[in-house]
Amino acid sequence: MGAQQCGGYGSGFALIVVLFILLIIIGASWGYGGY
Repeated sequence: MGAQQCGGYGSGFALIVVLFILLIIIGASWGYGGY
């Protein structure tokens, strides 16, 4: 698991970050009335 840090863990972490950013964008647009 230590050697494969760029393969499995990296993609999972990137997916979490993308989902978190998407949640913030949706929450912000929803709070401000959307576009």
